[in-house]
Amino acid sequence: MEEKKTIVGYTAGVYDLFHVGHLNLLKNAKGLCDKLIVGVTVDELVLYKGKRAMIPFSDRIEIVRSIKFVDAAVPQYDMDKLTMCKKLGATVLFVGDDWYGTEKWQEYEKAFHEAGIRIVYFPYTKGVSSTKITEALNAVRK
Repeated sequence: MEEKKTIVGYTAGVYDLFHVGHLNLLKNAKGLCDKLIVGVTVDELVLYKGKRAMIPFSDRIEIVRSIKFVDAAVPQYDMDKLTMCKKLGATVLFVGDDWYGTEKWQEYEKAFHEAGIRIVYFPYTKGVSSTKITEALNAVRK
């Protein structure tokens, strides 16, 4: 009898102001793999991207680690998802569909395909985003 190969999935994000859109992504990702590993962006990388996390990294990774769909949470120190997938043995990468069809991601798709890693794009949860939550909080606090 042939042994079933464990499908390891990987996704990454900031997960600041954790909301139902984040939860939907993790739940849907877990439904398509046996083991889900989630990269949580470290504060320094968030700053590099020109943003600032409201919730410190240590809290964000603990929140993500505690979600029942997540098998492991790891720090994400850079934007190199291909190297991380290879390092973790992931055969599928889950990302938001806002990247789909962009020139950058068409190049990524070729590199991931050559490495035997499938990319699955998930639609964003309509009406929910950390940016919108932050804007609403700022408006209320004034």
